[in-house]
Amino acid sequence: MNATTPASRTLVRQVRLPRWTAALTWKAAAFIAVMCCGLAALLGVLVHVQVTNRTVGEARNRALSRLARATQAYEAGDRLPVDSGIDLPGLPHRLRALATHGHRGTMVGTDDPRPTMWAAGPADGGRAIAVQVDYASGTRIIAALDRAILWSSALAIGVTLVIGAFAVTRVTRRLQTTAQVARRISAGDLDARVDDPRTANARRPQDEVAAVAGALDTMAATLQGKLLSEQRFTADVAHELRTPLTGLHAAAELLPPGRPTELVRDRVAALRTLTEDLLEISRLDTKSERLEPETERLAPLAQRVVRASGTATRVRVERDAQVETDRRRLERVLGNLVANAHRHGREPVELTVDGPRVTVRDHGDGYPEYLLAHGPQRFRTESGGKGHGLGLTIALGQAEVLGARLEFANAPDGGAVATLTLPQPGTPGSAGE
Repeated sequence: MNATTPASRTLVRQVRLPRWTAALTWKAAAFIAVMCCGLAALLGVLVHVQVTNRTVGEARNRALSRLARATQAYEAGDRLPVDSGIDLPGLPHRLRALATHGHRGTMVGTDDPRPTMWAAGPADGGRAIAVQVDYASGTRIIAALDRAILWSSALAIGVTLVIGAFAVTRVTRRLQTTAQVARRISAGDLDARVDDPRTANARRPQDEVAAVAGALDTMAATLQGKLLSEQRFTADVAHELRTPLTGLHAAAELLPPGRPTELVRDRVAALRTLTEDLLEISRLDTKSERLEPETERLAPLAQRVVRASGTATRVRVERDAQVETDRRRLERVLGNLVANAHRHGREPVELTVDGPRVTVRDHGDGYPEYLLAHGPQRFRTESGGKGHGLGLTIALGQAEVLGARLEFANAPDGGAVATLTLPQPGTPGSAGE
C-alpha cells in the first residue's frame, strides 16, 4: 500500500519545468535527440553483435581446426602441436567437463591474463585434449569498433541536432511572426499582415505554417473591409440625419409651450446628441482627428468641466499640474466621465486631480464585468440603464488621440473609478510631439 503525505503532494505540485522547455524548438530538439540516441543505440547494438559473432566465429573455427589436428596427432602417437596438450592448466572447468563426457566445444577464457579462445575434446582415461588460441586481436577489433560506434553516434547526433534545430527554428520563427501579427490584429491594428513569401504564388506548394499565415491575412483583410464598410455606413447615416434633424429642431422651437412640446424638444435633442456622437466616433475610427495642443493647468480645466456639466460633482485638487494637451478633447473626455458617473452611478461623485492624473469616482454599483474585461462597447449599457453606450467609447477614443491612458476599475468599497493619466510635456507620446 502506497501512502503519500500532504507535504510530499505539495512538493510534487511545486515542481515545475523551466519556462523555456515549453518552446516548440526545445521540444523538437528533445524529440530529435531521443530518436537519434535510440536509433544510434539500436544500430550500434546490431553492428556490435554482428561483428562480435563474426570475430568469435572465426576464432572458434581456428580453435576447432587446431583441435582436430591435435586430436589426429594424439591418436597417431605423434607430438602434439604448440598451444595444445592434455589437461592444460587454465582450461575452463565447464569446457573440461564437456570434454570428459565425450563432447567437443569451445569457450572464451575469463581467467586468462590474455583473451584466449579454448577448444577441448575427449582423450583417453577421462582426460581432455585442449587447444588455446590467442583472442587478443579479436578483442581489440571489438573494442575499436565500439569506440568507433560511440564517436560516430555522438557526431551523428550532434549534426542531426544542429540541422534539426535550424530547421525547427525557421518554422518556429515563422509561427512567432504569425502570432505577433495575430496579437496586433486583436489589439486593433487591422493593417498588420504576415506577408509570408510562400503565399505570394498560389501555384507554389505551401506548408502548414504558410497556410495559417495566408488564412490570417485573409481574415484580417476581410475583417478590415467589413469594419470600414460599417464605419462608412455610420458616417453616412449620421451625415444624412444631421440635415433633417436640424430642420426638426428648428421646427420644434416654433411649437407652442406645453408638455408635448417639451417631450418633442427633449427627443430631438437626444437624436442630435446621438448623431453628433456617431459622427465623432466615425472620425475616431478613421484616425482623422488632429490635435491642437496648448499648455493648460489641469485643476482649473477640471473645475470648468464640472461647472459646465451642471452636476453636483465635488472637485478635489491634491496636486495641480501643467499639461500640454488639446483642451477641447480633454474637456470632452472629462465631461463624458462625469456624465457617465451621474447617469449610471450614485452620488457623491468626486473628481480628483493629482498631478497629471485625474480620477472620477461615483458610489454606485461599479462598472459591469464586460467593461472591465473588454473595455467600453458601443450601444451596450446595463439593463434599464440610460444613454446609448457611446459616452465612454468616445472618452476612450479621445484619450488615445491625446496620448493619455484611460483605465476603468471598481473601488474595493464600492463604486466605479475612471483614471485618466495624461502625458506631461517632454515625455514620449505627449501631445504635440
